[in-house]
Amino acid sequence: MPSPQDSAITSSRSKITPERAQEFYEAVLTLLREGGYDALTMEGVAALSRCGKSTLYRQWGTKPQLVACALRGSKAATIADIDTGTLSGDLRQVAQALGADAGHDTPLMHAVSQAALQNPELMEALREALIVPAAAAFDAMLARGVERGEIAADNPAREFVAAQLMGAMRARPMLEGKNADAAYLTRFIESALFPALGLTKSP
Repeated sequence: MPSPQDSAITSSRSKITPERAQEFYEAVLTLLREGGYDALTMEGVAALSRCGKSTLYRQWGTKPQLVACALRGSKAATIADIDTGTLSGDLRQVAQALGADAGHDTPLMHAVSQAALQNPELMEALREALIVPAAAAFDAMLARGVERGEIAADNPAREFVAAQLMGAMRARPMLEGKNADAAYLTRFIESALFPALGLTKSP
């Protein structure tokens, strides 16, 4: 589902519809899965999506920006959409959302993240499009928990929630040869994050 930022881009730069932008994103993801970030080219995306290369440059400017928007646009829901009424419920829902595509998109995200370590422009694009919004969503989620009296405002674990979840998603494939699916992430938040935040496992 295209984000408001994507919609703003499409309306301000050209007459490309959100549906057409999604077609470009799917082309990007297909090529990323086939050959990785380094092998992906704007020419390849243009050919697969049957458009002129100039359209892609006019719309997104650079390959890193296009890739970052494609990764964000591929998510049907975002962490910012989650609000179950309780912090424990929110975190369980996060586990479901992040783990839903574990077997499909997690290897892709890992590959792009690895490429970003060697490409500052890609790293900055990913931070702007994905990481900063996700961190802000976690901050808002935890702030609601503080307001409801579920966790203490000065709980030091609040700072590390996003980092721990991201770390768990990257670490399990290396440690166990398995993706961090929804069941695994649920066990992780209940066993590691809940105790640190002072939450209980009960619904």
